[in-house]
Amino acid sequence: MQNARHAEWQTNSQHMNDRPKTHTALIEPVTTDDCDLEAAPAALPHMAHRASSRLASFSYAFAGIGHLFRTQRNAQIHAAISLVVVVAGLLFQIARLEWLALLVTIMLVLAAEGINTAIEAVVDLASPQRHPLAKIAKDVAAGTVLMAAIGAVLVGMLVFLPHIWPPLISWLFDR
Repeated sequence: MQNARHAEWQTNSQHMNDRPKTHTALIEPVTTDDCDLEAAPAALPHMAHRASSRLASFSYAFAGIGHLFRTQRNAQIHAAISLVVVVAGLLFQIARLEWLALLVTIMLVLAAEGINTAIEAVVDLASPQRHPLAKIAKDVAAGTVLMAAIGAVLVGMLVFLPHIWPPLISWLFDR
């Protein structure tokens, strides 16, 4: 049965290759055969920066995190809000599972912001002029950050309202 499926797949893929190409790919696949690796540092600076060790990989990752928080206003805002949330968690002495929910949510929002920043940089590099597909990529990436931030607000409400609501009601009605 598996051989029949494999033969059918090969036949179908051969027919796909026989079809005339009606469009060209936006980005051609690149292999190392296509590159003069000796000229890579000058011609392709990003290839020269490949990590030669795990330590170098961490160095590049921390450089990316630094760039994110130095240059992206929204990342700075998310980081400031995260700090306020952590302080509130300490003040309210929230439970271990509440900490887990908050920390996962904080990291999700910050990671989404980082991915958004990376997507924007790549789109700007690949499509310096305005293009509908570039707009879609940037809008979807930004929308993903917004969804993560809305989720973070909901998690924050679930964690903090039970700690805030009873004293607030008591304060309002016992005056």
